[in-house]
Amino acid sequence: MEHKAEIISVGTELLLGNIVNTDAADVAAALSELGINTYYHTVVGDNPERLKAAVEIAKSRADIIITTGGLGPTYDDLTKQTLAEAFGKKLIFHPDEADKIRGYFEKMGRSMTDNNLQQAELPEGCTILDNSCGTAPGCAFEAEGCHVLMLPGPPRELRAMLRGAAMPYLQKLSGQQLYSKNIRIFGMGESAVEDKLRDYMNSLTNPTLAPYALTGEVRLRVTAKAESEAEADEMMAPVIEKVYEAVGDYIYGVDVDSLESAVFALLKERGLTMACAESCTGGLIAKRITDLPGSSAVFRGGVVSYATEVKADVLGVPKDILDEHGAVSEPTARAMAEGARKLMKTDIAVSTTGVAGPDKDERGNEVGTVYIAVATEGETVCRKLHCGNDRERVRTVAAHNAFDMIRRLLSK
Repeated sequence: MEHKAEIISVGTELLLGNIVNTDAADVAAALSELGINTYYHTVVGDNPERLKAAVEIAKSRADIIITTGGLGPTYDDLTKQTLAEAFGKKLIFHPDEADKIRGYFEKMGRSMTDNNLQQAELPEGCTILDNSCGTAPGCAFEAEGCHVLMLPGPPRELRAMLRGAAMPYLQKLSGQQLYSKNIRIFGMGESAVEDKLRDYMNSLTNPTLAPYALTGEVRLRVTAKAESEAEADEMMAPVIEKVYEAVGDYIYGVDVDSLESAVFALLKERGLTMACAESCTGGLIAKRITDLPGSSAVFRGGVVSYATEVKADVLGVPKDILDEHGAVSEPTARAMAEGARKLMKTDIAVSTTGVAGPDKDERGNEVGTVYIAVATEGETVCRKLHCGNDRERVRTVAAHNAFDMIRRLLSK
């Protein structure tokens, strides 16, 4: 049976824009993994009449309704009461859940107020969804042709319950097993990727192929419904091969978490070390590589040479280069990379120098102008970029390109 789901996020703070609704994104992604179609997202404030009206609409167009938020102990946490009333169910007090709530407060060394025990009241006949990170249990029940799941609002609690309890419950409903692989692409925009693969994507039914745009890169997800992972892998293999034929070396990996992960694996495989000299990226390259467990095996260190004097005094960029070409230039980027490699005695070094904004530099370089250089024993290569005028995007895209240049050099 093909199910249709609706997500109802409860909370006035969501309507006012005080917090970002990450819960709906997490639930939608989980439903997608299970092969359950989500056709509507609804956000409603902490108002029982409006929530009840939203539920009535959802009943008419979905057979799975998932709510997030409103399960806490305060006066405006009314999701359970409202949905129980909407589906004609009584709330039943569960002593075992009350004991868990008391135990949570004891473990945290905090005193508990009596209103917390209302969280132990749950709709009659429901399946209780355990909350491993907080006090409010979730629940699931079937009524009037709908499966209703209520999940907590705090993102940490929701994610744990979603993976630990809600997805196994929903998996039984879907009766399907889905497997996915993610093809990661850098250097080709989503529209260009889609243009090359549009007809092929439209022709697929199982497996399917869908694009997702990320900051500065594209992800293609291949998804297969199959009896086993081995069968799914066999089904997905020709799709992945077709994408490689169309996109080529813009692909930096399949089921690779990030560009820096791909670079780390290549460096480790070859027994090589790297360093970085960063100006406009302000240490972002070093941060991203050192976020990876075991990165000390390949990364020696970095210099954030924001000031021109640091480029000269620490990295040894010649004064005549800085005087003639300026800090944001190809000769300076090359000298920075070569200086970092020499300083830290590594096989490879990468440098970035550019204008992150908000204004042009003293030589008239536009915001978003970035030079990236990669130095090895035999050569130094440089790439000039125009990264737009958003400061954070300039830094992120520059770091992406730095890792991509290293990847391409190591993949030769």
